[in-house]
Amino acid sequence: MKKLDIEICDVTLRDGEQTPGVSFTCDEKLDIARSLDAVGVEVIEAGFPSVSEDEKKSIKKITKAGFDARICCLSRAVRSDVDAAIDCDVDLVSIFIATSDLHIRVKYKKSREEVLAQALDMVDYAIDHGVQVRFSAEDGSRTDLSFLKEMFRQGCEHGAAYSSIADTVGCLTPLEIADGVRYLTDGLGNKLCVHLHNDMGMATANAFTAAECGAFQLHTTVNGIGERAGNASLEELLVALRMKGGVDRYDLTHLTELSRMVSRYSGVQVSKTKPVVGDNAFSHESGIHIAALIVDSSTYEYFPPNMVGGEQKFILGKHTGRKALEHVVKALGYQLTEAQMDMVLHDVKVRSEGKCAITHKVLMEIVEKVRGTCD
Repeated sequence: MKKLDIEICDVTLRDGEQTPGVSFTCDEKLDIARSLDAVGVEVIEAGFPSVSEDEKKSIKKITKAGFDARICCLSRAVRSDVDAAIDCDVDLVSIFIATSDLHIRVKYKKSREEVLAQALDMVDYAIDHGVQVRFSAEDGSRTDLSFLKEMFRQGCEHGAAYSSIADTVGCLTPLEIADGVRYLTDGLGNKLCVHLHNDMGMATANAFTAAECGAFQLHTTVNGIGERAGNASLEELLVALRMKGGVDRYDLTHLTELSRMVSRYSGVQVSKTKPVVGDNAFSHESGIHIAALIVDSSTYEYFPPNMVGGEQKFILGKHTGRKALEHVVKALGYQLTEAQMDMVLHDVKVRSEGKCAITHKVLMEIVEKVRGTCD
């Protein structure tokens, strides 16, 4: 397996907070940043300082917290935004400007050349004030690639440390991102970043594909939260990088608790079937599966739950087999005869088909009932 050359920029505190209805307090932002730092994320995008004075205060606290991660913030290509970023003492400012003809026509009513000149002026201004720059193309995925490449070439000449393409409306497929990244990185004088939205459910796959094709900085959010359908998921991407990309430097054991923290603070619940951190990510009901899992967990788990701070669970229901039931009953401290086990299994299936959740409490009630009947 070829080890991918990447770094992670997590944007939960900025793009994640742009999830409709979500707002983090300063203390919540610090908690999330602390956990991201513990995972080993290299860059934390702490916010968008021009939004409010409270936003600036939160970013300043994060920059002064002494994290190993570098701290980044977002800025439009206007001087007041860049000044706000400079005032926050961040390590990196992401200066963005829309580059698609659609956005240029609707939002700026200028020529491509005028838009690019404005952005380059702000790149110069930020660098002159000692801040590293990520030069970012909003709606880059719908931008003429030759113009985008020329924009990045000039940004690099002006000293930008990174060039960044944003799939702002989540319109790319993995094959499209692969072609685009290969084209843009050919001869690129700095590092390429990808910022990917999930409108068609492809953000995480696009991020991994981009890394395979030469992108360096990959943008994520915890639980994949963000505008509309969200962004590339931190936990899913880090596991893919570990299992398929040879990247093993991140401490993934924090991922489940980090996910729960962000869910609490954001109010956005995580789907039970969410990969890596969902309640069902390591839960099993099928009797055939559980019988094999008891012998060797790798039969039906590609990576172990403890790798990401998770826990294997056997769920009882209509698909439960005898071995799974015996395993759970024994774990609860009961010893049953074969006849009793048959009766318990029958009751479990009947109740679950009636949409009754077979919790440990329910199972113990069934067991006690069967034992009382047989006494």
